[in-house]
Amino acid sequence: MAEAAKTEVIKKKAGPAHPSGDKRFKLLEVTMKRHQFRSDALIEVMHAAQELFGFLEVDLMFFIARYLKLPPSRVFGVATFYNLFSLRPKGEHTCVLCTGTACYVKGADALLDAVEKLAGIKAGETTEDGKLSLVTARCLGACGIAPAVVVDGTVKGLETPDSLVQQLKGWLPNG
Repeated sequence: MAEAAKTEVIKKKAGPAHPSGDKRFKLLEVTMKRHQFRSDALIEVMHAAQELFGFLEVDLMFFIARYLKLPPSRVFGVATFYNLFSLRPKGEHTCVLCTGTACYVKGADALLDAVEKLAGIKAGETTEDGKLSLVTARCLGACGIAPAVVVDGTVKGLETPDSLVQQLKGWLPNG
């Protein structure tokens, strides 16, 4: 079989490519197919999408809505309700501050103020250079080590403003 014919057979089996040519859409389609394009798999599909693309941009949420046969408002609603979904690109590093009751009582507000001052951003924002994203969470479930933060996926407890600032300084140009 000629090489061109083999390529054509492979293309037909793979189905139509996404208009953008981005192969991540094809990988997302595989995830949706695994869940049989069921609407109750929305959260799993959105997690896969965020893992593939880094964040859930508007066009991506429309794509998911179309394939799962859901109104876009449902996809947007889930994306904005859950703290784990991001609608903007995340920074190279992430700092998640717990603002739950135990952490707040033990000084989470001082941690938040210190990081906002150091980075020049507010909670929910990313520095202009894309180095650090600052996020708050209602509870990390680490009340025994309050105040708790998650720095690049690692839970750290009994933090002070000084100890947290020291950890983050190296990532920032003004640090």
